Amino acid sequence: MSLAPPPFGPEWKGWGERLVDHLNRIRSKLVFKQAGDSANEDGIILYDNTNKYPVVSIDGVYKQIVLADGHGDFVISSDYAYAAADTTYELSYTADSNNEGLPINGSRITFSETGYYLVSFSAQIFSSSASTVEFVFWPKKNGTNMTGSTIRAALHGNAETTVVSRAVIIHAIANDYLEVATACNSTNGSLKAFAANGISNEPACPATTLTIIRVHR
Repeated sequence: MSLAPPPFGPEWKGWGERLVDHLNRIRSKLVFKQAGDSANEDGIILYDNTNKYPVVSIDGVYKQIVLADGHGDFVISSDYAYAAADTTYELSYTADSNNEGLPINGSRITFSETGYYLVSFSAQIFSSSASTVEFVFWPKKNGTNMTGSTIRAALHGNAETTVVSRAVIIHAIANDYLEVATACNSTNGSLKAFAANGISNEPACPATTLTIIRVHR
């Protein structure tokens, strides 16, 4: 951080102009956080240059102020068919162009930054059978099933459909990746997309959506 110009000589006008110019140049800059900086007073905002984000003092500690690079919307906008029954598949979504910090490659969505993320999932399940059709969905992190995370649902009639959804918070470190896995006990089950204006003037309905937001580090 640059220092204010000190008074010099008997001419105060020039120094005053230099001081005003200096204040105009630095007034919006945060002071860098240094080792040993105290957080005893709430509301002190500093810039953590090591981790590249601003922090604020709360209850005796400095906490990150979450910036961009941690939100994404993903969608499958056409019907998704299960090629085989009782078989695990990873869903490959299309990413919104405004996503930040969550690049996607095939079925893998990578976390660019470490943090806690709110993950919201939905799927429109559909059956073309009069027999019971069962669906399961669950998240996988770095290729491993996440414990206690499965969504299970069933349809019992031909042309029956419903939406299943869940929101969870997960922790990820930089370069971890997330996948949505699914299976169905019958090839008569699918994830169904509906075109716009099917009943009234409603917009199109996607087969499945996924929204991810980084909530804090």
